[in-house]
Amino acid sequence: GLVFSWFYLPTDGAFDQIIGFFGLKISGGVLGNPNTATYGIIAAGLWPQTAYCMILYLTGLNAVDPEQVEAARLDGAKGWKMLWYVIVPQLKPATFIAFVVTIVGALRSFDFIAVMTNGGPFGSTRVLSFYMFEESLSEFGFRMGYGAAIAVVLFFIMLGFIVYFLWSMYQDEKGAR
Repeated sequence: GLVFSWFYLPTDGAFDQIIGFFGLKISGGVLGNPNTATYGIIAAGLWPQTAYCMILYLTGLNAVDPEQVEAARLDGAKGWKMLWYVIVPQLKPATFIAFVVTIVGALRSFDFIAVMTNGGPFGSTRVLSFYMFEESLSEFGFRMGYGAAIAVVLFFIMLGFIVYFLWSMYQDEKGAR
């Protein structure tokens, strides 16, 4: 988060230099503008997730059944059809893990928001995890019970995503047998 804060600096940041080369200007910089601050944090959060997901997909590609690939070749599948109908369905477990990890990472994005914008500008980057911190531990008041209640809500949101995707994977496995 700190490196991306430097990257997004309004006058000396690399991003400002790059868009300035194309004649564009974002008033207040990416993190200082309420319309672009959320996108800046999303990009910063996706950067480490991309590498993690690539590792998951490379592991999933090693598990692709070579007999199915060979059978598809014998049936005349090439290029996009091979990818879409043979490879991608076998990557479903890797996709599930990548999706769940990305959703959980997005819901716990407190660290990026605290370092990059501290909830601003004008509260445009406040999310549930940051709101939980504000209510329970910040100078706005030590409302520990309220913060704990927000944590429980956040837990149930994550649990809902995970249960739904586990159920859908179970249904797919049950239907494949």
